[in-house]
Amino acid sequence: MHDSDGAGRASRSKRADARRNEKTLLDAAAAVFVASGVEAPVRDVAAKAGVGVGTIYRHFPTRADLIIAVYRHQVEALAEAGPTLLATSATPHAALGQWINLFVDFLVTKHGLAAVLKSDNAGFDALHAYFLDRLVPVCTQLLEAAASAGGIRAELGAYELMRGVGNLCIGADHDPDYDPRRLVELLIAGLGEPRPQP
Repeated sequence: MHDSDGAGRASRSKRADARRNEKTLLDAAAAVFVASGVEAPVRDVAAKAGVGVGTIYRHFPTRADLIIAVYRHQVEALAEAGPTLLATSATPHAALGQWINLFVDFLVTKHGLAAVLKSDNAGFDALHAYFLDRLVPVCTQLLEAAASAGGIRAELGAYELMRGVGNLCIGADHDPDYDPRRLVELLIAGLGEPRPQP
């Protein structure tokens, strides 16, 4: 009986270690992709994570596997940030603004995912659906909390806001003279202003 308890604990500990190791690899890959682009050498990711190249390939056999995993990892981080920001920010409107800033960071540094998956429309569509399924409800929660607190006008939906922010970010990663954050900041500030009377 005790042996099986020990084996169960060891198995849980190994799973927890594996999750931590994978998170470390994905954090390192995201940092390298942001700094150097999606075509950065895998050895740079390995060096950043403090592991051998073989370890990266054991977890992610192809570059596309690694890029998709980084994308999903960052979507999850963004989804988890929403409730945390609501709990820790001065106001729900401030939480919404901070979350939208994280969303912009994600959009501007999407690591060439579209180019990598261009030939795999089904894979890209599945990832886009996952992105919407995870993030639209989080944005909805933030918008509703801000509207309930009287911090913003309530007529804008989460998908509409995310789509608008996404459109402001198009091409920003290739244009050093354009920072979408300034326009997005005006957009979020504008949500809190009274609507002009006709």
